[in-house]
Amino acid sequence: LKVIAIDEQLRVIYEDNVHFDKDLPEFKTQGGVYIHSDRLTVTSPVLMWVKALDMILEKMKSSGFDFSQVRAMSGAGQQHGSVYWKKGSIQILKNASPELPLHQSLKGCFSVSDSPIWMDSSTASQCRALEKALGGAQHLASVTGSRAYERFTGNQIAKIYSQNPEVYKQTERISLVSSFAASLFLGAYAPIDYSDGSGMNLLQIWEKAWSKPCLDACAPGLEERLGCPVPSHSVLGPISPYYSQRYGFSPDCKIVAFTGDNPASLAGMRLQEGDIAISLGTSDTLFLWIQEPTPALEGHILCNPVDSQTYMALLCFKNGSLMRERIRDDCASGSWDEFSKALSSTAAGNSGNLGFYFDVMEITPEAVGIHRFNRDNQKVPRFPKEVEIRALIEGQFMAKRIHAEKLGYKVCK
Repeated sequence: LKVIAIDEQLRVIYEDNVHFDKDLPEFKTQGGVYIHSDRLTVTSPVLMWVKALDMILEKMKSSGFDFSQVRAMSGAGQQHGSVYWKKGSIQILKNASPELPLHQSLKGCFSVSDSPIWMDSSTASQCRALEKALGGAQHLASVTGSRAYERFTGNQIAKIYSQNPEVYKQTERISLVSSFAASLFLGAYAPIDYSDGSGMNLLQIWEKAWSKPCLDACAPGLEERLGCPVPSHSVLGPISPYYSQRYGFSPDCKIVAFTGDNPASLAGMRLQEGDIAISLGTSDTLFLWIQEPTPALEGHILCNPVDSQTYMALLCFKNGSLMRERIRDDCASGSWDEFSKALSSTAAGNSGNLGFYFDVMEITPEAVGIHRFNRDNQKVPRFPKEVEIRALIEGQFMAKRIHAEKLGYKVCK
């Protein structure tokens, strides 16, 4: 959990973080999560998140941070995680005692104590059922911006309803991680914003409303448990009195809708139409501002957090930095300097040599293995080292452009 405070000139005046495994060892998480015995189910304890919030605010207080100066607050949460509030929790949230840390007041508030998160892949049968109910994967993508994905919230809710109907019955509200965090500050159930809501397989991205066929395919009475979605930049209301009394926040401090981490990156990078951003990590992520999207079976279309009339496209490539590091080790003695020199020594276009590098099964496209083609389009078993390095980099970036264009991105001339 990270906090950052900025002034009106966007200068950073405070930042800190709480590390789940290290600072909250009592929850016994690894990487902030529990990986269950089936290796498919991955969850995080909800109370760990609440306790981390208590901890970071106490750290700020003891360092002398002046909470009365805070005019507004917003945030981002990991996409696709979900939190299940037990019946009657709204009153406990609203009336939390400022004498107690929040996690103590809320410890009985969750019908599901361990939240399914973005790493979970245990809902394959629910995904198939949802696509079937909507008339196929492409039709579901045309409605919600994505085909059915195992981590997406609609499929997670469908799993909870089918396996534990009693638990679902006890649930009065379902939040995303982002709207859950906003709820803690609001002292009331915060609505889900359009952008993060687009990662659920439940929101009609064109109408900005829940899709009745999707809701019906997942669980009964779901609309009332989700509440009405709102634009990502909505002011939800003033901060809960709990924070004024316990930490000294001004009662006028505004809570602005929280959103998902990917939409927040688009806003934070200040992307505009025609811009494209690429995050080079273990997985590479590409996101862009788009006017007229064409939802496809690969990638995601989300509502744009900055401008509700436009969209953002998101593509994820699993073979990212680990693939680049392997080729660096094989062809450049493990040195990025050597890797860069080899890349510079070859011309753009690589004399017609082309490679596709997938150590693990790729997401976009679904392919695995290393495939090299020479200028005559013949498959070859190997390239010289510098040709290999350029083939890797050009292949990765060409794939990003091609798949972005399939989602409606137009390269400006």
